[in-house]
Amino acid sequence: MTTYGTIPTSSGSGGASLEYITRAKERIKEGLGTRRPWREMFNFRSIRLPTSFHDAVARVKTNAAYFSMNYAIIVLLILFLSLLWHPISMIVFIVLMAAWIFLYFLRDEPLMIFGRLISDRVVLIVLSVLTIVLLLLTHATLNILVSVLVGIVVVLIHAALRKTDDLFLDEEAAGGLLGSSGGPTASSS
Repeated sequence: MTTYGTIPTSSGSGGASLEYITRAKERIKEGLGTRRPWREMFNFRSIRLPTSFHDAVARVKTNAAYFSMNYAIIVLLILFLSLLWHPISMIVFIVLMAAWIFLYFLRDEPLMIFGRLISDRVVLIVLSVLTIVLLLLTHATLNILVSVLVGIVVVLIHAALRKTDDLFLDEEAAGGLLGSSGGPTASSS
């Protein structure tokens, strides 16, 4: 009996790795699920100068919370583009990114090394120090610092100029209509 074209359902060693890849895809989708639509982020009707410094700070706080994943993508894209002229740094960056993804972001259970439980805090500290040291050893330090600074400046400019009046409109409307116990009420005087 031939089984061409069927998907194997055994839970052998291939099944475990396939399950890990499936879980990784789901977690990446969940993480990217907090990303807001780019069309909403770059709505030119919502770009206005702030009226005061306090208004600009309030806008930056609100926009940073609302568009946090988009802003992270922008900073990482600027960093990635700046490393195009430093191939060794690019390779180190990609390897470190893979290490971060597998050792920190995609882990479901605690990390065990030589029978010892390693906490998330230790993993975070070790990966952070390793990232800084390895990127400094690639002699692209100035390039990396400038690109991260440029990314932060671009994010701050956008966050200060983007009005926040329309950001939570859909969520408040849904909460107002669905959150009331008796349904929508009309005021009659």
